[in-house]
Amino acid sequence: MGKEIRRLSDIVLPAYKEFWHTDKTYVICKGSRGSGKSKQSALWHIWNMRKNSLSNTLVVRKVYRTIKDSCYSDLCWAIEQLGMDDEWRCTLNPLEITRKKTGQKILFRGLDDGMKIASVSVPHGVLNYLWIEELYEIMNEADFDIIDESIRGELPDGYHKRVTATFNPWSEHHFSKKRFFDNPADNVLAMTTTYMDNDRLSEDDFRMFEEMKTRNPRRYQVAGLGDWGVVEGLIYENWHEEEFTLEQIMTAYPDLKDGFGLDFGYTIDPSAGFFGFISKSARKVFVYDELYKKGLSNRALADEIQRMGFAKDQITADSAEPKSIDELRGFGLKRIKGAKKGRDSINNGIQFIQDYEIVIHPRCVNFITEISNYTWQKDKFGKSLNTPVDDFNHLMDAMRYGLEKFITTSSPQIKTIRGGI
Repeated sequence: MGKEIRRLSDIVLPAYKEFWHTDKTYVICKGSRGSGKSKQSALWHIWNMRKNSLSNTLVVRKVYRTIKDSCYSDLCWAIEQLGMDDEWRCTLNPLEITRKKTGQKILFRGLDDGMKIASVSVPHGVLNYLWIEELYEIMNEADFDIIDESIRGELPDGYHKRVTATFNPWSEHHFSKKRFFDNPADNVLAMTTTYMDNDRLSEDDFRMFEEMKTRNPRRYQVAGLGDWGVVEGLIYENWHEEEFTLEQIMTAYPDLKDGFGLDFGYTIDPSAGFFGFISKSARKVFVYDELYKKGLSNRALADEIQRMGFAKDQITADSAEPKSIDELRGFGLKRIKGAKKGRDSINNGIQFIQDYEIVIHPRCVNFITEISNYTWQKDKFGKSLNTPVDDFNHLMDAMRYGLEKFITTSSPQIKTIRGGI
């Protein structure tokens, strides 16, 4: 005997009633952390695929490797929550979810995936559901259109196309604001939810948001209230996103050198690894890969760096944690060392990097989020100060550590940029 299937009224958060019952094609949900948007999306897809036996789902994120611990995990959780464990099969190789009785599929793709999104097909029924998680990561509207086109085609009577997109709205300059929120078409439901809409959060969760409201009001506007991030006073505007291979840049820039940096974190802050390269002759920094995870012990951190292929390289880490550096050496990172830091090291590092073109590989989504939100503090009159806001700085610090051996103090005067991206 399988588990008892839960009632819909038991799982739908009141703020998501329209999300669940709308027949509009595009359901675009921005919201705060902990608002329940991803969990409700996962539940919606499992419930509606069971209800509509010809429906299949394509789940997309910008970077494929981020899917297993986010959307896939949420969908497996939804199956368990709904009491449908016996009806579905979740596999890691290949990464997919199958409804046993009908053969319906939930397929997972990344924009960086070798298997083309535009050519996705299913063995049974129709591909009419699409879930894009962390829409904010997809900076190019044309990429969104390509994903959208992947589920076009004729549908059986009674079936409709549904595109669900969920994200944290870190920048008001993202294309989704103008397209879906400022002037939405008739077939669009654009909504915003917050942690206050999710009564299933713990008291500790609510306390964390209340502390954020006081400690970091700017982050609270986005991470707590789901408002658009208003980005002014950016520290770095000298960057762009571009796909490249290591072989390409090594050939193009013979003086290319590596610069790998590590910023420690654990519970609240992530451990952040910057894996980049620099050409001083071309004045370019290439952001090749990133590590960005919470809850990593030093052993797990060493394992992650080993898996990424950088364990034998020199890594410059935050010298505020010498014990962690010693432990990482014991776990195989023999060439890790502490950053020198010193007086004005932050501003000297920023000053140096501002004078370079920063080329970011598209897979480095957390780096793009941070550099898009890394700003100067302001005084009470709104004037930018030469002190960075202590936020969105984990990979920014790791980049400075990694490039420390190249940094000089002879660059032009530090630029306090006032505009947004």
